[in-house]
Amino acid sequence: MTRALIADDERLMREQLRARLKEVWPELEIVAEARNGQEAADLTAQHYPDIVFLDIRMPVMTGVDAARQIAQLPTYDEADGWPGCEIVFITAYDQYAVQAFEQGVVDYVLKPAERERLLVTVQRIKQRMAERSRPAAAGESAPAPLLPTHSPDMQQLLQRLAGQLNPSGPPKLQWIQASVRQSIQMIPVEEVLFFISDEKYTRVQTATVEALIRKPIKELVEEIDMNLFWQIHRSTLVNIKAIAGVSRDERGRQLVSVRGSNEKLEVSRSYTGLFKAM
Repeated sequence: MTRALIADDERLMREQLRARLKEVWPELEIVAEARNGQEAADLTAQHYPDIVFLDIRMPVMTGVDAARQIAQLPTYDEADGWPGCEIVFITAYDQYAVQAFEQGVVDYVLKPAERERLLVTVQRIKQRMAERSRPAAAGESAPAPLLPTHSPDMQQLLQRLAGQLNPSGPPKLQWIQASVRQSIQMIPVEEVLFFISDEKYTRVQTATVEALIRKPIKELVEEIDMNLFWQIHRSTLVNIKAIAGVSRDERGRQLVSVRGSNEKLEVSRSYTGLFKAM
């Protein structure tokens, strides 16, 4: 059974959406309802739904920021087989957001949710889910397909929307202040080949410098320009211009070769769709 979460700070809107969903998708199970963005992110981490309906403007945390948190949740082998979720934004008047959603990266529903428009969204979701569950052909490997929450297009869209919802927010990082042996160095973000996190530190690698910072990947995604980097693993960001190619090892895992480094970076199953054409 397909499972969904609804997030809206207005109780009547939640009830109306739940009723409309029951009409157009009777088999859909609503596993939780959230009243703000933080609750939505927390309940997603608790229930691992297939679809999250997010009001774009909510207190405590916006739906956009909640989606960015959800995109950083562990998937597949990291979270007992959860492949991530579809995101559907609910909006009343954000015309700029509607224009962005029309690009096809993510679905949206205008308030109040009309049956006909919601049915279009449901049909799109069902089609995408069917495509992802399609068995691999003979001799074809079956990498996990890229979900909207894990695509560069989705991350860039969320970053743009977050900036529009909070135009007075901090600018994107231009420099990384990092520890290099016993000194602190200022590293231009555009010179970073990749970031890799472990439990305590994130390694910042350039062609000439290896440094450490105490900032996890999920925070860097919020602070750097995601037009410059692709996330290929929950713990790895790679500079798009530094990607030389992608190969597979004996276990079938995708490995990214990076210009200026002999290191090969593993692509986690959630992000293999990034290089599907290769």
